[in-house]
Amino acid sequence: MKKVFRLVFRFLAASIVLGVVTLTITYLAVVKDLPDVDTLRDIQLQVPLRIYTQDAELISVFGEKRRIPVRINEMPEHLKNAFIAGEDARFRQHPGVDYQGVTRAVWTLVTTGEKSVGGSTITQMLARNFFLTLEKTFTRKIKEIFLALKIERELSKDEILELFLNKILLGHRAYGVGAAADVYYGKSVDQLTLAQCAMLAALPKAPSRINPITSPTRAMLRRDYVLGRMLELDYISEAEYQQAKSERNTAFYHGATTKVSAPYLAEMVRKDMLRRFGQAAYTGGYEVYTTITSRLQVAANQALTSGLEAYDRRHGYRGAEAHVNLEASATTSEWGEILQPYKTVAGMVPGLVTELDEDIALVYQADGQTIALSLADVQWARKFIARDRVGFKPEKVSDVLSQGDIIRTRMNDEGRRQLVQLPEVEALLVSLRPADGSIKALVGGYEYTRSKFNRVIQSRRQPGSGFKPFIYSAALEKGKTTASIVNDAPIVFSDAELEREWKPQNYSEQFYGPTRLREAMVNSRNLVSIRLLRDIGITYASNYISKFGFDPAELPGNLSMALGSASLKPISIARGYAVFANGGFLVDPYYIERIVDAKGTVLVATNPRTVCAEINCEDIQQPTDEHKVAQQTKPSFRPLQLADKSDLQVTEQETTEVQSAVARMLPAPRAISEQNAFLVRSMMMDVIRRGTGKKAMVLGRKDLAGKTGTTNEQRDAWFSGYNSEIVTSVWVGFDNHDPLGRYEVGGKAALPIWIDYMRVALQDVPDQPVKIPEGITQARINPDTGLLARLENPAAMMEVFKTGSLPPMEGVVEGDNSDAGTEEDPYDGF
Repeated sequence: MKKVFRLVFRFLAASIVLGVVTLTITYLAVVKDLPDVDTLRDIQLQVPLRIYTQDAELISVFGEKRRIPVRINEMPEHLKNAFIAGEDARFRQHPGVDYQGVTRAVWTLVTTGEKSVGGSTITQMLARNFFLTLEKTFTRKIKEIFLALKIERELSKDEILELFLNKILLGHRAYGVGAAADVYYGKSVDQLTLAQCAMLAALPKAPSRINPITSPTRAMLRRDYVLGRMLELDYISEAEYQQAKSERNTAFYHGATTKVSAPYLAEMVRKDMLRRFGQAAYTGGYEVYTTITSRLQVAANQALTSGLEAYDRRHGYRGAEAHVNLEASATTSEWGEILQPYKTVAGMVPGLVTELDEDIALVYQADGQTIALSLADVQWARKFIARDRVGFKPEKVSDVLSQGDIIRTRMNDEGRRQLVQLPEVEALLVSLRPADGSIKALVGGYEYTRSKFNRVIQSRRQPGSGFKPFIYSAALEKGKTTASIVNDAPIVFSDAELEREWKPQNYSEQFYGPTRLREAMVNSRNLVSIRLLRDIGITYASNYISKFGFDPAELPGNLSMALGSASLKPISIARGYAVFANGGFLVDPYYIERIVDAKGTVLVATNPRTVCAEINCEDIQQPTDEHKVAQQTKPSFRPLQLADKSDLQVTEQETTEVQSAVARMLPAPRAISEQNAFLVRSMMMDVIRRGTGKKAMVLGRKDLAGKTGTTNEQRDAWFSGYNSEIVTSVWVGFDNHDPLGRYEVGGKAALPIWIDYMRVALQDVPDQPVKIPEGITQARINPDTGLLARLENPAAMMEVFKTGSLPPMEGVVEGDNSDAGTEEDPYDGF
């Protein structure tokens, strides 16, 4: 017996020694290939690009993987415990490998020959996800075990759990619990219920097969299993278990939870980030803070949508979007299939007219509801015949709709659904701060999903009369005054290229004779602008207007330039008007304020050229080449660029240099004199007070200036206007350059959009009088002649001039202005 015992003892001892030797040899063979666990502390999770407004409201998310990193102390206990209960009940006790689990796995392998049950701990899964492949081999499993032990020695349990819960795939491209909470419930993790926490913990086993959206039955079974395990482990009480188990499945797919719709600007940022960082832009966790103000962007969206739909209704109903022959036996599922290709756009829900009579139409909508439309809901829909012609007002529903029509409806302010149609016409709105060029709102079209063409920066349109202020500014610089007389009379030019004569006309097709420049601006007289350009010279005017940021090569070398015939980017029009608004300085439009990396380090901060009135220009120091903020030498309509890829590694010292450089603002160059800007502004203020832009007086302000713009046959309608704080340009037209229709001028098609937007944009902006700069003189003139008026002239009116450019007095030899009525009181226009 003793002999047997000694043999058994020796066998066991030898086995232990052999096991230890084998384990040691295996460890020595594997350890050299194990990665450094310290890299986990600095691991860069693949986090998508997130774009925000200036006031930190989310605009858009770009990236294949949805991930929202969450710190362990920000995760609710129920969430952490749900994953531990479902995946690794002994997580808090084991050293990285659960030997009980390994024993079960070995027993399964010995008894069944299967190796599917791995007994993996959370630490092992973390090691596998970060460092190893998913192949099921003994070599990989051995590496996984040793790496898990190493991770446990160097990281705390909370660090391990935080990494695991932020890394794991939970279905629908959601990586980590933060993204999963957003994808399935539209919540942050701290808002999840116990049942929702358990549902997320149910997903790691098979996120595509066990999923609350695609396979809710399996997901609910797994969720209840997790809840049961939480109860067994005393993580929850019986009452909590019963309440959570009774909670129904509320998961459905949520897109990125954006707060502000600015898709055209978001695409501009995406392209910019791709240029800077390549494909890493989508995974590096970068956050881009734009110059957009959320309140103004929302207002811009609403104003443009309302304005285009108002235009569309004025021109009648173009008919159903499509028509199908509807069988009487068709079912709701067949109706749904018919509507499947049609998506909701701008809140307009597609629907199929299934029944109708004279008084009512039943419409099956894409959302599965059936609604009724009465005559009142379709009465606006006079038949579209041509741009300038619509049919009679409908007297019954069947005058407008037919069975089988595919139409769109939308809820009105009274809570009733009405017939609507997608406008064919397009528009843009861009609004910027004239002091530094920061873009505060940008809308590149009616609906981004319908057309991704960004008309603000990609289109080229003729500004029409909206270009006249630049011509007038050039004329003032050349010696003309606001009171100069130009004859508004017929004029004929021979056009050798076209082999015909050019006979420009005013919009009214009338002629008004000798006209002061101020009145010509107020009433947008075309013939005055042409004569004015001829007087000052086309070459001079082109060179002068280039000071507003326009490329002289883009300006026509003939007199049509006076009527805004150049094809220009709309952003350049807003930039040009900013020169008048800020007192004569040229600023560069920009839309990125700063770029922040995943660690919160500011990589790029745009340093805009700023008007000297906003900063102390005497104290400004130019940043050196070492700074990450570079100077813009020409307008690019993009934020500043990093020099090369090495710039992506930003040190703390460099970050300090960036912030220091930003603190030293760059001065904007002067484009025109302050006096010239003031005089043009005074004329454009009268455009709003009593001219083509007088509808804007509904805003009840005295500090607004602006100009309408309309091109031949009303193919483009513009309004650009401003005060000292904000400049906004609006364009309306068709992408194919079709005419808008008679009377659809800038003051009718574009100005209402501008008004609706500016009503919001100016809410908190004081209505302050414009400061009259030094070098401006006021004098009484004869409105008929533009000459200085005698004191006894009862029809005399006040006018403003650049000091030294007063006209002669009526009836007096030039140079003898001793009887002129000059004034020091503020100009009445302000």
